[in-house]
Amino acid sequence: MKNTHTHWKKAKLAAAIASISLVVSSGAWAQQQGISNTEILIGDVMPLTGPPAVAGMAHNLGVRLAIAEVNAAGGINGRKVRLITEDDGYVASRTVQAVRKLATVDKVFAITTVSGANQSIAALPVIEQTGVLTFNVMGFAKQYYEPYKKNTFQIGQAYDVLIADLTTFMSKKYPGKKWGIVSQDDESGELVREGFERAVKANALTVVSRQKYARGQQDFSSEMTKFKQSGGEILIAGGIVNETVAMVKELERMGTKVPTGGFYVGRYPATLELIGPASDGIYYADYVEAETGPKGVAFVERVKSLVSEEDFKKFNRFTLTGYAGTKTIFESIRRCGDSVTWACAIDQLEKLRDFDTGVMAPISFSATSHYSAQKPIIMQGVYSTRSFKPAQP
Repeated sequence: MKNTHTHWKKAKLAAAIASISLVVSSGAWAQQQGISNTEILIGDVMPLTGPPAVAGMAHNLGVRLAIAEVNAAGGINGRKVRLITEDDGYVASRTVQAVRKLATVDKVFAITTVSGANQSIAALPVIEQTGVLTFNVMGFAKQYYEPYKKNTFQIGQAYDVLIADLTTFMSKKYPGKKWGIVSQDDESGELVREGFERAVKANALTVVSRQKYARGQQDFSSEMTKFKQSGGEILIAGGIVNETVAMVKELERMGTKVPTGGFYVGRYPATLELIGPASDGIYYADYVEAETGPKGVAFVERVKSLVSEEDFKKFNRFTLTGYAGTKTIFESIRRCGDSVTWACAIDQLEKLRDFDTGVMAPISFSATSHYSAQKPIIMQGVYSTRSFKPAQP
């Protein structure tokens, strides 16, 4: 009987994930928008089309999983959660339109995430103007929390901190080596360079090659030739997906394989697939658990048992961020009891200390900081399983 009951609960939860509606239900609104006597309406904005959809669909899966779990348990203090998802195609102008629609037309209570860093920055004026409670967990934007903004919250870790941590880790793993870095010639690349140079100074590293590439660049033969000719023995690849793939593949073509490190924006199973066997052992800095770590395994198995095979194909590290951010919003609503308002939810978030979502370091905010800086986690690619494992010191 116990197994039958467990199977029934899993089936019910899986059905709930599949049936989460993307339309607004009817019914009278309470005083606070997005809250009725029976429902809580939330939204998210992310790329569901185009190449960035690999991140957006995974993130949306995490949001839907968190909603399905809470609804299967009876909702939040008796209110069921309903989701509206907007696809911005990773285009900033569409992000702004989507946020405005959610906040002023659909009148959601909260937005669980706003696409990438540049897209969320573009939408920030609308978010501040409307006052809608908004989280940013898919990209990293310092503007979300500095200077202080009442209704915006950031969970994650800055690129410079991740790269500094990664470089320091690799310097201890491979002492006395000659370093090279190739980074994008924009603001995100500048953060990568800042973190790298901090670690270089702190660990007295020898750097023989510093190069920048243009956004959208596909051919890295020149950069990798210069890196090899300089005597480089370790590479920090400050690319996203295709750029890192091109760098490692070019080195492989030249008969060279060196320890290579990147950060979470390109940490996908697809990246390992595209690189091929040369991706085995590549290092990444992230702040969510590795899929093959103890917490990661538990989460993956739960997701696998609750979603369709087709949905599970969308799973990657962004599923964990979507889940964690949404769970955190739900916790603030739960603490408000029957009287759910933006003011109450924000107050409860500012009191949040060490909230454990199970997929990253505990989350904390305060009245003076709406940024929960997550602990960096260093991991390595495993080509044979197209997955990532915690890196050993």
